[in-house]
Amino acid sequence: MAVVVALGAFLMTLFGGWVAGRVTDRRHLVLGLAGGLMLGVVGLDLLPEALEAAGKKVFGVPEALLLFVGGFLFAHVVERLLAVNRAAHGGGDWGAAQSASTGGGGRETGGRVPQVGLTAAAAMVLHSLMDGIALGAAFQVSGGMGATVALAVITHDFADGFNTYTITSLYGNDRRKALAMLVADAVAPLAGAGLATLFTLPEELLGCYLGFFGGALLYLAAAEILPEAHHEHPARSTVLCTVAGVAFIWLVVGVSGG
Repeated sequence: MAVVVALGAFLMTLFGGWVAGRVTDRRHLVLGLAGGLMLGVVGLDLLPEALEAAGKKVFGVPEALLLFVGGFLFAHVVERLLAVNRAAHGGGDWGAAQSASTGGGGRETGGRVPQVGLTAAAAMVLHSLMDGIALGAAFQVSGGMGATVALAVITHDFADGFNTYTITSLYGNDRRKALAMLVADAVAPLAGAGLATLFTLPEELLGCYLGFFGGALLYLAAAEILPEAHHEHPARSTVLCTVAGVAFIWLVVGVSGG
């Protein structure tokens, strides 16, 4: 049953990526929505789960929060190091040399490093794999719990697919790479559901991972996605898309019972 539900997550992820790819003429709205979805996932979904699973305090601070800050700093440091390395090898103006292309070419990225987009997308794939594992484990406990987790996974996998495609493209990767990461993200829940029949992760370890991943995701949303959304089109419609993204995740969390 878990694998059947994971197939629904597979389709929903692909649908999210398809939507992101179809509205390239409204890129600022896409990025505004993606930023809102990411903010909602971090603040309303990942962080509460991380605190519940890994709330043990280390020198007065919960493990999950320490790793949350660590994930934010890790994403920042990695991006800066890659950017400096590229500039040192004569690639400082690479972003300005890119142009938008309907055939899937790189976009203008303002000097962003494509590897950062691929790494962020890979983290999204890993998260989807963990979703599949959680789905499989929930069905092992009971059908009711499995149904609750299934609803949460399937509904927010639209956001996962949307964000995976958007992040990969934002950093100048071509359409082929963005689609490859999208497909990997869609397949991940299926693989996770299958792996859940072999083993389960300790709850505390899962909470630590969610905290770290949430911090890295927040960095991408706050430092990259949202500033880019308002760079050329500081419109109220972009802000509304961001608010709509957060509201959608809030609705998902509420419907799935938190």
